[in-house]
Amino acid sequence: MSTLNIEHLSMRFDLPNGGYVQALEDVTLELKSGELMSVLGPSGCGKTTLLNIVAGFLAPTEGRIVLNGHEVTGPDAERGMVFQQGALFEWMSVRDNVSFGPRMKGQRRAEYAANVDHLLEIVGLRDFKEKSVYELSGGMQQRVALARCLANDPDVILMDEPLGALDALTREKMQGLVLKLWKETGKTIILITHSVEEALLLGERLLVMAPRPGRIHREYSLPFADMGVGKDLREVKKHPEFAEKREEILSMIWDMEEEIMGRTEEAGA
Repeated sequence: MSTLNIEHLSMRFDLPNGGYVQALEDVTLELKSGELMSVLGPSGCGKTTLLNIVAGFLAPTEGRIVLNGHEVTGPDAERGMVFQQGALFEWMSVRDNVSFGPRMKGQRRAEYAANVDHLLEIVGLRDFKEKSVYELSGGMQQRVALARCLANDPDVILMDEPLGALDALTREKMQGLVLKLWKETGKTIILITHSVEEALLLGERLLVMAPRPGRIHREYSLPFADMGVGKDLREVKKHPEFAEKREEILSMIWDMEEEIMGRTEEAGA
């Protein structure tokens, strides 16, 4: 059982003029194996900074990340990242993209081929495995990115606005796919989003962050991710509690944005 502990995490960025930005301050939480957590908040609340520290791309000013009993000190195959843009090798075939990680680990084709084909089946790309990535739509490219991440068999999957660039219909289909993969693989997932609806749909746990300094403002435990597995997500959105939570969180974030604007106006006065 993999456990991810974020312990008293703070991140400060120093500025050339001698000032600084406190991106995160004393963030502490624990994710157990197989949990799906969405992270939401206004711009500047440190969502992506938090994800980059968990990924090992940034070293925190204070605190630490502990996964499976050892401290995270840099990128590692036990944590996989899915970006807003797939960061794929566009000239390579779909299958070569998905098998890239295993090949870099020195695995032989006989070792990874069956799993790669299985992942392409799961994400609905079995018939496109020989296509070059540049020939695919945006939604299909994100399916490739998900399959490539899973091919490395990470303990934790980190998603930074993975569906943000997609049209509404494709985004809804991909939300359903994320839930399907979560249930079928049992992976721990942290998903950053700017969409309140998406955070509610995909967050078994939902973290609302507040800005300046970035910190945990409120946490919710929600039933909608489980309700949405294999179901029509539009039906989930009709649930009375879904509408209630959506309005509550929207108001919360709107109040934060108003506060930020007020501070900006005072600073410029």
